[in-house]
Amino acid sequence: MTSLPDLAITGSTGGLGGMVARQLADAGTAQRLLVRDAGRAPELEDAVPLVFSYADTALAGQALEGVKVLFMVSAAEAEDRLQQHYAFIDIAAAAGVQHVVYTSFYGAAPDATFTLARDHYATEARIRASGMDFTFLRDNFYLDFLPLLAGEDGVIRGPAGDGVVSAVSREDVARSAVTVLRDPALHVGTTYNLTGPEELTLPAAADILTVETGRSITYHPETVEEAYASRASYGAPQWQLDAWVSTYTAIAAGELAGLSPDVRTLTGHEPLSFAAFLQQPQL
Repeated sequence: MTSLPDLAITGSTGGLGGMVARQLADAGTAQRLLVRDAGRAPELEDAVPLVFSYADTALAGQALEGVKVLFMVSAAEAEDRLQQHYAFIDIAAAAGVQHVVYTSFYGAAPDATFTLARDHYATEARIRASGMDFTFLRDNFYLDFLPLLAGEDGVIRGPAGDGVVSAVSREDVARSAVTVLRDPALHVGTTYNLTGPEELTLPAAADILTVETGRSITYHPETVEEAYASRASYGAPQWQLDAWVSTYTAIAAGELAGLSPDVRTLTGHEPLSFAAFLQQPQL
């Protein structure tokens, strides 16, 4: 294991982790890619795929042996995600990992309105208590996610009121992460708030989507009760319904508002606006 790269990347088969891994490879940085299925790992220069699982402590411990810096993309949303995070953090500390760069969430707090932000806060606390160095990337909602809010009828429905969201592109989060990972010692103990360059109401986001896509998109405000009722037909578990609805109520509560200079500070470039993001070729 000692001959393997001492930088480990999780999530490389997904959107954010894949972007980070590709950018690191382009910069000539060696890395080990921790993946559940080696056959799905991206084929990159100086990148070694290793099979691991958040749920398999023995496998994770082997994959982390000799790792100094770990880029930890939060696990897939699940009822037991926090327990998976706890186990993985404990294994990383036991394996001798020195520095964890964790993808957290903007406004993470124990009483955050967005229910999943509470799990991110608890994960941060576990990392802090582990004794490992840390850097937290608290990204706002992704710009990439906003178009998906519209139903087949072109309507965005939710109890967001007249609140605003400072959504950030996944690309800007990836570029910020790469800056940290290429010289992690400069970022020990730092929490970065990653936002886009503008605060958007959902009606404004709908207008931008209409202009940039040619599809008529509108916003229909719901009450909280209406939001739960309109999503009940999906048969999702309660924790998932709570997460879906609190996506909007967090915006209404003002917890996704505010602009941060951290993307520009880390990357040297202004973050993408929603219109600029939509004008890019979508993969």
